[in-house]
Amino acid sequence: MILSDAEVAVAAAEAGAAVVRRYYGGPVEHHAKSHRDFATTADLEAERAILAVIRAHRPDDGFLGEEGGHSGPDGDRLWLVDPLCGTLNFAVTTPLVAVNVALRTAAAEVTAAASADPLAGELFWTDGTGAWLRRNGLDSPLRPSGESLLVDVNLDPPFPNSALFRATTLLADPEFIEGFGPRVLSTTLAVAWVAAGRRAAYVTDGHFADSVHFAAGLAICRAAGAVVTGIHGQPLHTGIGGLLIAADAATHAELLRLVRKQG
Repeated sequence: MILSDAEVAVAAAEAGAAVVRRYYGGPVEHHAKSHRDFATTADLEAERAILAVIRAHRPDDGFLGEEGGHSGPDGDRLWLVDPLCGTLNFAVTTPLVAVNVALRTAAAEVTAAASADPLAGELFWTDGTGAWLRRNGLDSPLRPSGESLLVDVNLDPPFPNSALFRATTLLADPEFIEGFGPRVLSTTLAVAWVAAGRRAAYVTDGHFADSVHFAAGLAICRAAGAVVTGIHGQPLHTGIGGLLIAADAATHAELLRLVRKQG
């Protein structure tokens, strides 16, 4: 059976999500990656399950995984995979995690992506033109909305632009507190939630070109019609980097004003 790229992304994310569900709440081995970072058995097995799906349907494509690194050809097509975004949440049985799969093509664009919430049984996906939420086998269009005024702010390092932007400074800004409701989800599931209208925006420092963590969520948000720029409103993955993802232009403009106050 020949699947489209989007169908491969969905099938791969679902395979990874099944592994995460199976391990959630049970004992898992920790594999240290640094003094403050680790992977679990679920991360490693979910990535292997995702890779198996991609290898079965796209054997000539490259693969970049959070845990296993690069494998396959060095061609124009590269699958970017984070098998368990929110590993610490997972390890302490906090049910806020994502399984991210994205295809970056020759034009440096992500043309198919899926971000699964394995514990809620939801999957956000795009074929590069539209974006949908799949629940119980049924798809509904994703519609961003700033109505909630909830803004997820990423507090995880590194902070390459600390002289110009600090998430903690934004969180302490009286205007931000008055105008928005800050949240810290600690997983890129929050990025997909912007596309779904569950978050008004998402803000983070960092550099995220070909990011296994963010590629899927960014593609889903853009296809859904959200406003996606760098932290200072510049084109994505240019200049100082960072991300300012907003459900609509008005929300984006106000957050951009508050972010620029720091510079």
